[in-house]
Amino acid sequence: MTRTHRLFQMMTTLHRLPAPVRAQQLADEMNISLRTVYRDIDALRGLGAVIDGEAGFGYTLIGDAAMPPLGFEDDELEALVLGLRNVTVIGDPALAGAARTALAKLTARVPPRQAHRLQHAILDARRSDPPAPPRIDVAVLRAATWDEEAVAFSYVDAKGAASVRQVDPLGIVYMQQTSMLLAWCHLRLDFRAFRLDRMDDLARTGKSFRPRRVPMLRDYTARLREANRTRPEGQD
Repeated sequence: MTRTHRLFQMMTTLHRLPAPVRAQQLADEMNISLRTVYRDIDALRGLGAVIDGEAGFGYTLIGDAAMPPLGFEDDELEALVLGLRNVTVIGDPALAGAARTALAKLTARVPPRQAHRLQHAILDARRSDPPAPPRIDVAVLRAATWDEEAVAFSYVDAKGAASVRQVDPLGIVYMQQTSMLLAWCHLRLDFRAFRLDRMDDLARTGKSFRPRRVPMLRDYTARLREANRTRPEGQD
């Protein structure tokens, strides 16, 4: 963790935890030493953060001149919170954790009145019938999608037929009942949607499909417009 990231995380933690926040709480939350806590508190004060308190009594974040509040309307904030809470429900563990961290950062950057509202306006988001958890590491799949790199995996379709696939991943579609990978399948030579809970033995191949990604997406969206569909086609 870089020093800049650590300082920002400390600001977020001071906003999130009930004041006063003891130095040991900060050390435990951030997995750092007490000495680092004291040094970072001094650094934040030097950058303009108004932090009341001292070692042995706890710290209270009063204000941060270096980080002005974000300008959101109340309903805009509630929309963001609803979206983030939904991600904690339907996202994979890494994505759900990122959503919780993002929500804490958002709460830390809005005025106190709105921060209080965020904690009470939208309490939870639930999934009525959660599917079986994926056997693959979805974070690896998302990374391959970002890097535009082909992946290989074993797959069992709705009829129970097993196969080994190599695909160019274009994106993941998260739905209430399941999550699916939209990809170009090298076996079928067509676009396919694969349920994540039917995939196993995922591996990155090191083969880039970057020169073809934009044409593939253009082709797929053209098909969607022509068919007037709103969900991935060709589910395997």
